[in-house]
Amino acid sequence: MLEGVKVVEMAAYIAGPVAAGMMCDWGADVIKVEAPGGDAIRWNRPALKPGGWNPTFDADNRGKRSIVVDLRKPEGAAVLRKLIEGADVFITSLRPRILSRAGFDYESVRAWKPDLIYASVTGYGLTGPFADTPAFDITAFWARSGIAGQMTAATGAPPSGRAGMGDHITGLSTALGVMTALFARTRTGKGQLVESSLLRTGAHILGYDLSDQIRRGETTPAPHRGHDGRISVHYRAAAGRWFSIWAHDLAKDWPIIFRAAGRPDLAEDERMQTPEGRDARAAEVMAALEAGFAKRELEDIGRDLEAEGLIWSPVLTAGEVLVDPAHLAAGNLVEMDDGEGGTMLSPAGPVRFPGAESGRKGASPSPGQHTDAILSELGYGAADIAAMRQAQAVG
Repeated sequence: MLEGVKVVEMAAYIAGPVAAGMMCDWGADVIKVEAPGGDAIRWNRPALKPGGWNPTFDADNRGKRSIVVDLRKPEGAAVLRKLIEGADVFITSLRPRILSRAGFDYESVRAWKPDLIYASVTGYGLTGPFADTPAFDITAFWARSGIAGQMTAATGAPPSGRAGMGDHITGLSTALGVMTALFARTRTGKGQLVESSLLRTGAHILGYDLSDQIRRGETTPAPHRGHDGRISVHYRAAAGRWFSIWAHDLAKDWPIIFRAAGRPDLAEDERMQTPEGRDARAAEVMAALEAGFAKRELEDIGRDLEAEGLIWSPVLTAGEVLVDPAHLAAGNLVEMDDGEGGTMLSPAGPVRFPGAESGRKGASPSPGQHTDAILSELGYGAADIAAMRQAQAVG
């Protein structure tokens, strides 16, 4: 769907590469510009084959082409400029100070490429005292955004999100911004700065709580299982298999839950007919549900809940996700080249285009795998390329 769109990505780790990776899945030609040594995320797990290939890198960089450029060398900076001159989109996660020093901040680039969609992905945004503060999703997205704080129960410590979760959501929001700017360019012919950050995305994700805080001056406390009169939504069936239930219609759904737990007597108990009555007996309710559900197989519980229209779901591990019928039916795994002549499965992007999907995805590149080919496309001859390699401006 994005055939003919050229994207230059100069971003490391996750959020920026996710945005470019989604566009690559949609058909754009994405050139990944890596510093000498390659994107650092290549090395955050033991490599499964030479060249820094590992699964955490692979999913967000499949189908891209890689060129290694040293911006500290004039020849390297000239290569990046040529790449940007021929691009529709430039996505970068470098901090503003570094880009400005190299002459690739938005204002500098706009002067010679006014139709460029320039996407900046940072920890804390482009303005204010935190603009150049380094960040990862655990700090900017989880901690400072308020998400971890709002998920912390009074008696516990802040939870840690799984690796890259905030990055992937930020990458998604960045891609949305880039696509919107590309659409606007079809009307105006003008480029646009697209700014996203881990902090801003985290605050948006927390919008439900922030809205409450703004209007009410307080938010609902983080649930703590078995305390504060809060009845949990998570329970274990036989063999310790976790599942989640949600009582949407409080009058209709709670009798269904009680019956599924083998406690129809509670469904008839007048004390359990109102939210106030159940909350006042939260410990009693939870003990009854836990004991009842633990005696039943998850499949049987699920069948009974579904038969009466109650919303529920099993709690899955990563291994279970890969064989779960709901994920498979939704196309949540895609086939990609493994770089060795075969194929493998990879997590799909969050958006589908039924009838216009591009099929099997390309392999992720090794560092600088396409350097010579890309330089040739830019008009450099063999002697020029050899000289730049000699000067270690490219690799």
